[in-house]
Amino acid sequence: MNYILFDDQNIRPALLPLTFTRPVCEIRIGIQTISEKWNDCLKTAVSFQTQDYLQKKYPMNLSEDNIFINGAICPNPELVEVIENLPINCILTQGMEVIAYRNQQYNPPVDVFEKIVAYEGKLLILKQLTDIFTHNGAEIKADFERITKDRTSQPITDKFTAFYNESQIFIEEGADIKAVVLDANNGCIYIGKNVRIQPGTMIQGPFAICEHSVVNMGGKMRPNTTIGPFCKVGGEISNSVLFGNANKGHEGFMGNAVIGEWCNWGADTNNSNLKNDYSKVDLWSYVTNRFENTGIQFAGLIMGDHSKCGINTMFNTGTIVGVNCNIFGADFQPRHIPSFSWSSGGEEFKTYHLRKANQVAKAVMERRSKVFDEVEEGILKAVFELTR
Repeated sequence: MNYILFDDQNIRPALLPLTFTRPVCEIRIGIQTISEKWNDCLKTAVSFQTQDYLQKKYPMNLSEDNIFINGAICPNPELVEVIENLPINCILTQGMEVIAYRNQQYNPPVDVFEKIVAYEGKLLILKQLTDIFTHNGAEIKADFERITKDRTSQPITDKFTAFYNESQIFIEEGADIKAVVLDANNGCIYIGKNVRIQPGTMIQGPFAICEHSVVNMGGKMRPNTTIGPFCKVGGEISNSVLFGNANKGHEGFMGNAVIGEWCNWGADTNNSNLKNDYSKVDLWSYVTNRFENTGIQFAGLIMGDHSKCGINTMFNTGTIVGVNCNIFGADFQPRHIPSFSWSSGGEEFKTYHLRKANQVAKAVMERRSKVFDEVEEGILKAVFELTR
């Protein structure tokens, strides 16, 4: 069977700015991205239906018989079984949500479907940005159970490392752990391949760190946190998700945050995640172009890909930073910073010109042995035009 994860156009705008540069299913929640979860569960590689300007990087592979799956939905065993056995020309729904359908073409006319099946089981579907960190702890646990099933962890051999509830700690090959505290009493801890955790680090589960990432000396990794691949982190991080290839290497607090790829936090940058009056947090909405109440008390920072901030940057509770922003200045930053914004030391933001932004993106990616090619350049150009 050929599986394709599609962007639900009723959901994708609510997940901007993160979905400016990726399909919905490339959002990381738990240990893996949503697409990686489906790859594992279906035992085959999925392809993507997304925005035209993203399609070259994330191609769609059509066949004579396809099952299209809503890319905002995280798999679970019951749901996977139902989808694998979905009859041809059948659509699977829950309430008003389209979960999946089986057909030769994407988005066919409604009268093509011969049967509508209502799914009554458990369903996790990302509908707003805060869902990513709100459900991250539960997804770490679900991914941990699936990824580590019938496998044996690498042993903890360092005599100066303290660990609690060892059965809920899994360490992949090549990980280097020295003089660390691993507390899995309240949730699992997953340490990916070739991860390096430096002395003095304290980790509380649920927690996941993916391949080739580093926690600097004395890091404080609090529960419900995911560090994606090829990241370097330090200081204090709580209930946050870093997608990958991002740096927060110094002291400072990050809480209830979601950070895209190729981002960098300067030393002693902090974000607030709780208002002084303890009221519910408002976040900027790309759907309504205004601040909307999230209904939750803890919400920190959402930062799009390629954005960076200087030392001692202060982000207020409920801040949205777009794609490719360069932020600095001593005062609290605005709670909505549009894509391609250049800080001017407390004055009004200026446009971060595309040519300069591309030069920086190229230099940053080359440091990780990645190529900033015409595909990547085309995506940033499209986002620049969409948001200017």
